[in-house]
Amino acid sequence: MNRPNNANLNKSINPNRPERQKLDKKTAKHIFLRLCTYILKYWYIFIPAVILTLFSNQLSLLGPKYSGLAIDAIAAKGGVQLDAVTENVIKMLFCYIISAVTSYALAVIMIKLSQKIVYTMRKQLFEKLLTLPVGYFDTHPTGDIISHISYDIDTINSTLSHDLVQIMTSLYTVVGSLVFMWNISRPLIAVFLITVPASILFTRYRSKKVRPLFHRRSKKLGELNGYAEEMLSGCRTIKAYAREEEIGARFNKRNTDSMDAYYEADYYGAAMGPSVNFINNISISLVTMLGGLLYMFSQNGTATEGTLFFITIGGVAQFVQYSRKFAGPINEFANILSELQSAFSAAERVFRIIDEEPEPKDSVSAVALNNVKGDVELEKVRFGYTPEKEILKGISFSALQGKTVAIVGPTGAGKTTIISLLMRFYDITGGSITLDGIECREITRESLRKAYTMVLQDTWLFRGTIFENIAYGREGATLDEVKAAARAARIDGYIESLPDGYDTVLTDDGVNISKGQKQLITIARAMISDSQMLILDEATSNVDSRTEIKIQEAMSELMKGRTCFIIAHRLSTVQNADCIIVLQNGEITEMGNHRELLEKGGFYSTLYNSQFS
Repeated sequence: MNRPNNANLNKSINPNRPERQKLDKKTAKHIFLRLCTYILKYWYIFIPAVILTLFSNQLSLLGPKYSGLAIDAIAAKGGVQLDAVTENVIKMLFCYIISAVTSYALAVIMIKLSQKIVYTMRKQLFEKLLTLPVGYFDTHPTGDIISHISYDIDTINSTLSHDLVQIMTSLYTVVGSLVFMWNISRPLIAVFLITVPASILFTRYRSKKVRPLFHRRSKKLGELNGYAEEMLSGCRTIKAYAREEEIGARFNKRNTDSMDAYYEADYYGAAMGPSVNFINNISISLVTMLGGLLYMFSQNGTATEGTLFFITIGGVAQFVQYSRKFAGPINEFANILSELQSAFSAAERVFRIIDEEPEPKDSVSAVALNNVKGDVELEKVRFGYTPEKEILKGISFSALQGKTVAIVGPTGAGKTTIISLLMRFYDITGGSITLDGIECREITRESLRKAYTMVLQDTWLFRGTIFENIAYGREGATLDEVKAAARAARIDGYIESLPDGYDTVLTDDGVNISKGQKQLITIARAMISDSQMLILDEATSNVDSRTEIKIQEAMSELMKGRTCFIIAHRLSTVQNADCIIVLQNGEITEMGNHRELLEKGGFYSTLYNSQFS
């Protein structure tokens, strides 16, 4: 099959797909607002979290106030006021203890909230993947897609469960600290008129530099996962050709690129925290110096109580504590900004899939198939995966009810492409395909695909029992029906020889059984299906010749009254077909039954004789 292998395919399949440049214009603000829609879905958890945040931070902000009052009680002119000191210390401890307990409860709630959001997002992402056209998976590595489902969403989860709490806490702390400092000493606030804008400007400047680095980090990890998944699936071939060193070197190259991307993102992201912390330390130093001067003026009578520049030693202590609380969140925000950049890059990648155009909807006039007969006709069908290269060039043939049509030809002729068009994995660009006289594009995809059962060369089994894998072919299949299908597929003896029989659990993709046994199980799955049409794409390629003959006998009995399409390179499997189509370079060059094509002495005859000479 001429499978697409370039990035331009997505455009040809889906011309409305947003371009990368457009996605790059999404700012962190837009991504954050979109994440907020997930948060608001669980408002009944989020609102209590907000209330706990306000309560916890309010108690935390009261602590410095009581601390300053206790200091003033110690430094009172008439001597230490022990009762006032004790009372304020107890209040301060009470505020800090209750604030700590509330913060813990808040963290638990936010973890629960983040888990619900991640569950929803991962579910939404996977369900969206199921709606995408086949062409999307032809051009996107499986490992990269898995990286979106696992790594990217886990990164978002970390931000929602930890950083979001920190952001809410920081906002309230900054505002609350500013109010308390305003009431203590307005002149001291002037220090922040210089340091805070400096922190904000520096943070914005660095974030613009760092954001692309985190996007590159996510991209490189996806590429690494994709390559690892591809190579691990072909480890037998790698070892057979003794290419371990070369493959390892290629992996190391991608691993190095990924590591470099991680280093650059983390390095430049980590530089933000210490830089902002330096600015904040300068502001606290200035506050301490200026507060000390104001206290001296207040002590020598230059500034009297009630005036703008009056401040007590407890007031200075309070202001320093509040200034730390005020500057701390700014510093912490700079520290978590790198994590936010990583989360936003991950969210952008996830949203890019969610925003992909799904497989086009059925037309309004589309009908659902009932009582399928199996008359299929292709009329001047043209198709190409990209506009630049046409694969099928106006082919026409008919497959009548209950007949078997075999399609043969050299590799790349377009055989499997025809099957993809019959199943509407892709839509034709010219001509028509009809089923029982109805144009396929006027039939709902679900009912059209249910009319077929496919057995492919690349077998697919899922983690579950052998019974479940065979019964997958028809919902509600009984054990007796499964056994009958296995018997017809000549796999019953092997299954019954296993300790657990039909209850034997297959590992992922059936890696604990041979390829031939996997193929026989998928054939049994097809046999149990009640579909009116069957597609066999090199379905017997993994079984020996003797088993192949037995399967053909079983298939002949099974396919009575059904329409069957067979694609095969081994011509022994198509000799009994009612019609054999020879496809070359996207065109039908010969058509007829086995005897007729041999008598013509054309390409089929040459191909057949080359296999059996």
